[in-house]
Order: sequence, then structure tokens, then C-alpha cells
Amino acid sequence: MQGSLRIGCVKYLNARPLIRGWPGAVVLDHPTALCRSLSAGNLDVALVSSFEFLRNPIYQIVDNVSIGSDGPVFSVVVAYIGEIAEVEEIELDPAAETSVNLLRCLLSELELNPRFTKKSNTTPSRTRARLLIGDQAIQFRLEHESEFKFWDLGEQWKRIFRLPFVYALWLVRPEVANGKEIAEQLRSVRDRNLRDLDRLITEQNDPEFCARYYHEHLRFSFGADEQNGLRLFATLCERQGLIPKGEIKFDLI
Repeated sequence: MQGSLRIGCVKYLNARPLIRGWPGAVVLDHPTALCRSLSAGNLDVALVSSFEFLRNPIYQIVDNVSIGSDGPVFSVVVAYIGEIAEVEEIELDPAAETSVNLLRCLLSELELNPRFTKKSNTTPSRTRARLLIGDQAIQFRLEHESEFKFWDLGEQWKRIFRLPFVYALWLVRPEVANGKEIAEQLRSVRDRNLRDLDRLITEQNDPEFCARYYHEHLRFSFGADEQNGLRLFATLCERQGLIPKGEIKFDLI
């Protein structure tokens, strides 16, 4: 099955516990590119932005697996100086999907309305900030921790709504006939990696940081609380006009 299965995965550190050891070929790319490929039918299965499901809920979802946080996530942040209410312009990460819309929803809750731009490598100031995600966010934070403030989107979501946030899901296209079998294999890969997480951590470039990142900042489940968090995100996205109005139903496999 793996030989013919077209599977994609985000190329970030946070995804390694969900894909390490998969026996077949894997397309590794940024969230935006993977969402396009999955939507176009060029991939059968992909670990992609949760927003891809909300805007196009045709997919089956691998049950009990996600990339999420229940508080600070560390790797989805706005870098700035001063106060977040003073920020007039935020440069967006072109690879981001879910995080851009999470940022829109959080700012709306706080009645803040900065401009979004696509400028490159903005230097954060009192009026200009940057949204960073994934490994780029981690590297920037570690290198510039003393220079800037970091508005952690996972932390803000938890503070306001008291629920976990789901950044990415395994989505399976509806025409894939053996979706349940694939889902079982993906859960097995996740379970095996979490049982052997310390070994996975030692394989990384910065094991000390990875230990904190995996144990303190990330969740890899998709249970009732995570599902409620994603439903709430869908409601907020509807209010922002980001997705059509309608009930979101999870087709879990």
C-alpha cells in the first residue's frame, strides 16, 4: 500500500513524532503547498493545516491524532516590541494557513485591527510585527529571545477560550478506499514514536530544547477537548467570513 500511497507531511519539528518511521515515501513541504496539493488531488493523505478541513470539509480525519497545544505552543508567535495593542502592521509568514486565521480571530476578540502585509523579513518594532511559525519561529525565538517580545498564539487561545488548539490534522481524501487501514497505521506510527520519544529527542540538533518542546508545548491527540477547540475555531472563522456558515461534522476514521 505504501508504495502507491501519495502521502504528505509538514516539514517541521512538531510533525516528526507523527511521521518518523513511516515505511513509504513522504512528500515534505510547507503547510500552504501541502494544502494545495491535497485539495488538487495530488496527494491522497496529508498532515496539513486544520483550516484546510474547515474550508473544504470533504476529508476523512484520522481519529485521535493531531498537532495541538493546550497553552503556549512556542512555535506560532508574533514577534514585536512594546505592546501588542500598539502594533499597526503584521508581516505574515507565507507558509502559514491555520496560524494566519487563528491570528485574525484572536485579534478580533481583543478588538485589534492591524494591517496584514506580505513584506519580507520585517524587523519588529513598536508598530510593526512578524508572524512566525514552525522551525523558523523556533530559530528566531532562540536567537532573539532578549531582543523582542513574543505573542504566543497557543497561549492567547488558551487564555481566552480555555480549550486546546489544533494546528494540523491527518486528512484523507474521500476517494481513498483503504482510509481506515491507513489511519490505523498512522496511529501506530504516532504511538510508537511517543513510546520512544526520548530516543527521537536525542536524534535532533538541540535535544535539550526538543525535550521541552515535545513534553511541555505540544499535544498529539484529537480527543473531545481538541474537537471542541476546533469547532470553536470554525465558529470564529465563520464570523470573520473566512469560511461559509454551516455545521462542521468530523468524519473520523
